Amino acid sequence: MAAISKIATGNGHGENSAYFDGWKAYETNPFHPTDRPDGVIQMGLAENQLCFDFIEKWLMEHPEASICTAEGVSKFKETALFQDYHGIPEFRQAVAKFMGKVRGDRVKFDPDRIVMSGGATGAHEMVAFCLADPGEAFLVPTPYYPGFDRDLRWRTGVELVPVVCDSANDFKVTIDSLQSAYHKAQEANIKIKGLLITNPSNPLGTFMDKDTLKNIINFVNEKNIHLIGDEIYAATVFMEPEFVSISEVIEEVECNRDLIHIVYSLSKDMGFPGFRVGIVYSYNDTVTSCARKMSSFGLVSSQTQHLIATMLSNDEFIDNFVAESRERLFKRHKYFTWTLSQIGICSLKSNAGLFIWMDLRKLLKEKTFEAEMDLWRVIIDEVKLNVSPGSSFHCHEPGWFRVCFANMDDYSMEIALSRIRNFMVKNNETMVPPRNKLCRRTSLKLSLSRSLSRKMDDFIMSPSIMSPQSPLVQART
Repeated sequence: MAAISKIATGNGHGENSAYFDGWKAYETNPFHPTDRPDGVIQMGLAENQLCFDFIEKWLMEHPEASICTAEGVSKFKETALFQDYHGIPEFRQAVAKFMGKVRGDRVKFDPDRIVMSGGATGAHEMVAFCLADPGEAFLVPTPYYPGFDRDLRWRTGVELVPVVCDSANDFKVTIDSLQSAYHKAQEANIKIKGLLITNPSNPLGTFMDKDTLKNIINFVNEKNIHLIGDEIYAATVFMEPEFVSISEVIEEVECNRDLIHIVYSLSKDMGFPGFRVGIVYSYNDTVTSCARKMSSFGLVSSQTQHLIATMLSNDEFIDNFVAESRERLFKRHKYFTWTLSQIGICSLKSNAGLFIWMDLRKLLKEKTFEAEMDLWRVIIDEVKLNVSPGSSFHCHEPGWFRVCFANMDDYSMEIALSRIRNFMVKNNETMVPPRNKLCRRTSLKLSLSRSLSRKMDDFIMSPSIMSPQSPLVQART
């Protein structure tokens, strides 16, 4: 039998990491409230499922948005026939307008610079192909999304050089850390072509302030390297301060705009990962032109473009959706982190994203990544929760875990929290989180009595806990 290619059979996809192994554990034994009550609950998937009812209501009220309805069938032939890879004009205009809206309308985007791709995965690979040759590299602050190893490296031959960030300053990106990573790459004869930042951050749930972004832009200008800003979580910021985009900062500082590129999608902000709507927005005319030609390999279907264009052009709906999504994310995040704090689990203070960066360092038997993996296996195999270990995000400190909170209904969340609480009660005689800035709040020492466990169950299951009048919902950290 003839051999197949090395790229096809190699490990470039990164599927063997713990990040993807957790998904496999879930797929083998998925939780279901009646069919599989002891199954694994998926908390490793950053999906936004909190506003589907809002979207479904709009779809019912606007059947013309779909070419598969009596009201929309007149658009069927036009949509089904060949479309230029530039994209339907109405789609590009609607996406550009939406990108500005979720950034507070403080900046406008040019529809002619909207290049579509098959999700952010395809968009990142497209940018990598445009900006770097095999063997060249991008700097990436840690911890970072595990899929970047696949998206930017697998088929392009481009390398990723970690910029080490740590918990001492809440994992913030500093000029010192950037300079250090850059010089180490030079010493290793690795040519750095760009810096990739995720803002808001996956997995941290934080975003960069304006001063940090200005420093980063000054850094890439000084080194004459590209800056790729992954901003796919821009509309998931649910607490002040407001999100600041690269597109805003370059209006205030002198910089070579040919070095600035933004990756966006509707997978997180709208909760549409299945639609595969990815966007490359480059301020570089040559990159825009090259990316558009490359987009032939990952176009968004015309049917999806038509639906998205119709939906995003409805200003009243989008304004209400963005506001409602932020409110629901805020309530879910506050409830989730508050409940964890009551059982002695801290997390990095955050105000964006669909996840929290959970601190389980005190549960490690020793401060090693081997111990982190041992703890992760217990959580997967015994607690039956798919959470993602920090090492899979290239975190340089063992004991951190990413936990997604927006990809499940309220009942599944309650079961997940109950399992976490039972695990903590079983394995820790008393849990008092350290008094440091990483804790969302200081928790009281917990009694391990059955009485308290029952009280906690009653509290968590109370329907009033999620009401707008709840002290939990009203509180601000």
